[in-house]
Amino acid sequence: MLTILVLAAGSSSRMRGGDKLLEDIEGAPLLRIITSRALAASANVMVALPLDKPKRVEALAGLSVQSVFVPDADNGMAHSLRAGVAALSDETTAVMILPADMPEIEESDLQTMINVHKATPEAILRGATAAQVPGHPVLFPRRFFPKLVRLSGDKGARDVLKANKQSTTLVPLPDNHALVDLDTPEQWESWRAERYNT
Repeated sequence: MLTILVLAAGSSSRMRGGDKLLEDIEGAPLLRIITSRALAASANVMVALPLDKPKRVEALAGLSVQSVFVPDADNGMAHSLRAGVAALSDETTAVMILPADMPEIEESDLQTMINVHKATPEAILRGATAAQVPGHPVLFPRRFFPKLVRLSGDKGARDVLKANKQSTTLVPLPDNHALVDLDTPEQWESWRAERYNT
């Protein structure tokens, strides 16, 4: 069983008072859109959430997801990842790590990752551009879970990826889907202007 873990516990500190995961795209908060795309690709979706942002919980209302609250989310992305992996069921054979601030990741991209995983179930998979620039999502088979639950700090799983390059396969996704994350109001404004020609 594969689970998609949506990382949504970050502080959104660079938004200067706003919350990037509540930014509206397609008429709904980004967090809801990304989680809905994950649900369309996999029946098993978990969302890592902070304790102090109830509007993120509200954004997921009615969606069939498992919420994992991360009390030490402020200590960095690794703590959200660690909490999510620790909460996975014993039946979980792989986890796909999906940051919630990547609005260009589509259901089809997630399905591409899942299809490659079915063909190479023991490999770490990492979304990338056509030019092989690595990004997200990242999929880890179960054998890497013990390393993931020992992570700390704000580097996410970079150390695990660096130590296991020989086990990692890059999966090309369209355009810059694997790279676009939006952290500031200026990035959001620029992205909307380019995407919607406004």
